[in-house]
Amino acid sequence: MLRAVVGLAGLVSCATAQSNSVKVKWLEDTPEYLAGVTFGLPWPRGQHLGNATTFTASGDAQLQSWATAYWPDGSLKWTGHALAASDSPATEYTITASGPGNSTLSRLRRQKNGIQVSDSGDEVVVNTGKVTATFPKSGSTLVSSIKTGSKIVGKNGRLILRSQTGTPDDDADGKPTGIDYFSFSSKVSNVTVSEDNTARSLVTVQGIHTIDGDGAHKDWFPFTVRFYLYANSEAIRIIHTIIYDGDMTKDFISGIGIRFDVPLAGEEFYDRHIRIAGVDGGLLHEAVQGITGLRRDPGEAVRSGQYNGTLLPNATAWDQRVTSRLQWVPTWSDYRLTQLSSDGFNLKKRTKTGQSWVKIPGGTRSGGLAYLGGATVGGLALGLRDFWKKYPTSLDISNGATDTGSITLWLYSPQAGPMDIRPFHDGLGQDTYAKQLDALDITYEDYEAGYNTPYGVGRTNELYLYAFDSTPTADKLSTLTNYTNNPPVLIPEPEYIRDSKAIGAYWDVPGAVDSAAARKIESNMDFLIKFYESQVEQRRWYGFWDHGDIIHTYDDDRHQWRYDIGGYGWDNSELSPDLFFWGYFLRTGRADAYRLAHDQVRHGGEVDSYHLGNFTGLGTRHGVQHWGDSAKQARIATPVYRKTFYYISGGDERTGDLVHEVLDVDKAFVLVDARRKVRAANVVYKPDPEALYLNFGTDWAGIAQAYLIEWERRGPRWEEARDKLIEAIKTYPKLKNGFVTGEALYNSLTGAWSPPPTDPSNSGNVTVSHLSGVFGVLETIDQVIEHFGPAAQNTTKPFFDAFLEYCYFYGASKAEQKDRYGKDFGNLNLKQGHSRYTAYVAHHRSNATLVPRVWSEYLGDGSKDGLAPNAPWKTERISGSDVLIPVDEAIWVSTNAAALYGVAGIESLALVGAPDVNIVGQNTTAKRAVKWNAKKAA
Repeated sequence: MLRAVVGLAGLVSCATAQSNSVKVKWLEDTPEYLAGVTFGLPWPRGQHLGNATTFTASGDAQLQSWATAYWPDGSLKWTGHALAASDSPATEYTITASGPGNSTLSRLRRQKNGIQVSDSGDEVVVNTGKVTATFPKSGSTLVSSIKTGSKIVGKNGRLILRSQTGTPDDDADGKPTGIDYFSFSSKVSNVTVSEDNTARSLVTVQGIHTIDGDGAHKDWFPFTVRFYLYANSEAIRIIHTIIYDGDMTKDFISGIGIRFDVPLAGEEFYDRHIRIAGVDGGLLHEAVQGITGLRRDPGEAVRSGQYNGTLLPNATAWDQRVTSRLQWVPTWSDYRLTQLSSDGFNLKKRTKTGQSWVKIPGGTRSGGLAYLGGATVGGLALGLRDFWKKYPTSLDISNGATDTGSITLWLYSPQAGPMDIRPFHDGLGQDTYAKQLDALDITYEDYEAGYNTPYGVGRTNELYLYAFDSTPTADKLSTLTNYTNNPPVLIPEPEYIRDSKAIGAYWDVPGAVDSAAARKIESNMDFLIKFYESQVEQRRWYGFWDHGDIIHTYDDDRHQWRYDIGGYGWDNSELSPDLFFWGYFLRTGRADAYRLAHDQVRHGGEVDSYHLGNFTGLGTRHGVQHWGDSAKQARIATPVYRKTFYYISGGDERTGDLVHEVLDVDKAFVLVDARRKVRAANVVYKPDPEALYLNFGTDWAGIAQAYLIEWERRGPRWEEARDKLIEAIKTYPKLKNGFVTGEALYNSLTGAWSPPPTDPSNSGNVTVSHLSGVFGVLETIDQVIEHFGPAAQNTTKPFFDAFLEYCYFYGASKAEQKDRYGKDFGNLNLKQGHSRYTAYVAHHRSNATLVPRVWSEYLGDGSKDGLAPNAPWKTERISGSDVLIPVDEAIWVSTNAAALYGVAGIESLALVGAPDVNIVGQNTTAKRAVKWNAKKAA
């Protein structure tokens, strides 16, 4: 059975991989509006030369292409592509790769109606054909002007930051005393523009926030803001990243925003329009000076014109009982929408500063877009993706009755009160390692003073700016609101991605091997995807810092996830739910899996990982606060969790930054000793770049993935990365017990491994941990070996053989382990998740007799600490006085188990085919008939 599966996959791959044309389809429905889109495509090894291949898109669509990864032979592995804006996007596109002979034709097609870019010493100017944006290279302004044609419709785009030195609730009766308040503006330090600007241009602005006024606070809060402009587009996509580098005890953020001014001079007050997105495409229709609902009627054409945003007839044509009294009709200069929770927003307006606010009926979940402009002078719309999911947020329209109005989008609303990111407890007296370990035994929190810091964590948000030379229709703004929250995504077919082997060779599409048992596993994985999607909504896993994460473990008694109990809180990618969600998306192309995985990328890579300070390149173990646990490890920051998104998105630049940070994680290992609390007293270890005491799975796998991606994409350090990978692969098998050594010394300057300090003579340590294999190490090693390819077998074979040996023996009997290594591995767990290791060695050794053990580990004894076949596989509705709100619970699900069930299910089905229903539930030891023969295996 195994050999048949392997052979069939090879035939399918050969048949599809030779095509020079690849179809890409929309993740969801064909968009009714396209402001431009970027996507990625994989290519099989050796098919297209990196420096001699050009690309075209079907339907004469304007296409820009670039390489994002190469195979070692120089052929393309991944490419990024940008399509220009279109009023009528196709339901699918065919991307065709051509050799050198067609390069001229391709270049001419790509340059048609291309973007015009001017890069001078003082500024960068980008003209898309519909919008011209100017980016100064210094000062406080990120975007100095935005034009439609020759008309300036926006200007002075800048960042805003507010902070204070304390919180009112720290004082008696909540009365603030002794608190200082600060306002900051952006200060630009660096501006760059992309080199190829045919269908898409990228302007990157970096800087820091500087205080407004007397300099009583240092410059801080570094930012990187990326502006994506597409040919023939009125929209600008904005990726906004900030890093917290303050003192959490006195730098309390009270507002994070981006503001654009809108010129309104010369526009009549009644022709100035405000639109604010409400619920499900709804909009607030207002004007600075409203002429509907008055005691006297200006006329139906006038009223409907104002409501629709069209230029009104000259006032002389109105009923003069209105025009003669317009001076008595107030002008509403300011509007504010505030979303302080995921369930409700408030709206209000006022005539000017110093006057009271008047409430407007609010709603539940705002679309997060606001427009300010005039019928003749035009204006801007500004929106935030996931506005209500990332509460507290707000939209301010200000000074609409003056010559220059403004729109401010608050990523953290000043109306919410100051952001408090201090620890949630005072340490509880845990002033020694012994006490901390004892506390870990009850709350599962690994506490240590000084490690529970947000210093260096980040947040990335996606915004859209739209420019108009006149007020757009309500339908257009409703469409843009939906576009902002659900930007279109183009993806190739799952079968094509699989056959390219550009993102691993350990997964397959559903139904590749069909049986009742396989369908049941598929059904269970489908349940888990839908379950977590529903839990995000029901449990309101939303908020500025929280959106994108899920929680670790459930509390059956409270019918509540353990959000407040130590290490059972936020999951922080524990045991790789990211791999499950991305793997499920890759094989199905499903939008629900994509959304879960995408949101994890934007969260885990930013909030759960560090970008400044001693912990740069490391992430934080799961806990009540995302940064609260003292276990700082590369296993959380590992790029394997971000890799699929990086390539499928066409090389998302912010994600590329995150990979680069992990390239230097060895510097953090010198400063942070992960084993400081549990090392035996007789082990003397001093962290040193040339001798770092690392675990191959929780530590080195993250570095290795960063090296691999740097090599693949030919980054500035790709040769160094390649050489370190080669050295690691050459030296690791020299450890007597290979991967069973567990922990050894790693030279971060060369990539070489040497025996651990517990075994300096290399006589053979036996150190096996269930955690080593559950953070993407199998997936990383498979990708590394696949990348090296057959030509490098002389280099990779000893390493790969050692890994396959580890794969076999983790799930082997204690007798077999002792026979091979002189001692057994003890009582290991997570056997269900590790069943994919057994599947991996069975596949690569073509060992069909090992297949029953795979499924016994997955469905039998191994499921005791996982998800069992006889679990309910359904939720139970809990309502009434038992819970705060009605919820669907599955008390038999933990995120650890769900993640590993999904990852192992995906990979084992692909590697060894469907299980035999006769082995389900049988004792594992009865299926261990095959013995490991190292000589035969080699």
